[in-house]
Amino acid sequence: MLDAMVEAHARGNQVVGLCLGTYVLAYAGLLKNHKAATHWEFEQDFINRFPDVELDCNALYVDDDRLITSAGTAAGLDCCLYLVRQRYGSVIANRLARRMVIPPYREGGQAQFIERPVPVSTQDARINRLLDYLRNNPNKMHGLDELARYSMMSRRTFTRQFYKATGMSVGEWLLIERLQRSQELLESISLAIDTIAEQVGFQSTVSLRQHFKHRFNVTPSEWRKTFQGKHPRLASAEIA
Repeated sequence: MLDAMVEAHARGNQVVGLCLGTYVLAYAGLLKNHKAATHWEFEQDFINRFPDVELDCNALYVDDDRLITSAGTAAGLDCCLYLVRQRYGSVIANRLARRMVIPPYREGGQAQFIERPVPVSTQDARINRLLDYLRNNPNKMHGLDELARYSMMSRRTFTRQFYKATGMSVGEWLLIERLQRSQELLESISLAIDTIAEQVGFQSTVSLRQHFKHRFNVTPSEWRKTFQGKHPRLASAEIA
C-alpha cells in the first residue's frame, strides 16, 4: 500500500491522510520536508518518529504539494469540505455543509477545539480549595502574596506547590481559565465583549482580544459568530 501511495503521488495525484492517517503518509516517506497536520494528542509522538516532517500543531488541515493531512475527526470533515470545494466549487461545498450541519468554512487553528488542560482537582487539598476560590472569583486581580496567604503557605512554597499540583504557573492557569470562561459566555449569552472581558478578569477588552487571538487564532467576535447558540452551557448568573 505504501508503494502504491508513493506511485500515485508521483503520477500527480493527491494523497490524503485524515487524523492519524498522517502517520501512513509519513511512513511512506511522502511527508519528508513537507508540512503536515495530525491529531493534537499525538503531536509529540509524531515529532519524535518523524523529525523531518514540519508538523503544524495549530492547523486544521494542510495541503502541501498534493499531500493533504488533517487534525482530529472534526478537522477531517473540514478537510473533506476543502477537497469538495476544490473539485466542485463553493456552492456544492456549502450545500453539503448545510446538510451535515457544520460550518462551510472554518477559520483558525486546531487549538480552538482543544479542551483546556486545567485539572478540575489535584491531590493537594489546599490547592483544590484555592482553585475553587479562583473559579468563583474570575473577575478579581489575584496577587501571588494574596493567594499564598489564602493557601496558608509562604510565597515560595506556594508557587512550587501550585506548579507541582497543576503543571503550570498561577498566571498560566488563570489565563486559561479566563479564556475558557470567555468562550462559554461568547457561546451562550449576548453580553457585549467588553462586559465579558470585565467579568472574566481581563483588565481591558484589548487584553481579551489579544490573548484570545493569540491562543485560538480567531477573534472573540469570530468565535461568537461560529458557536453562539450551539452549546448553551452557562448562564450569566453563574459568573460572580
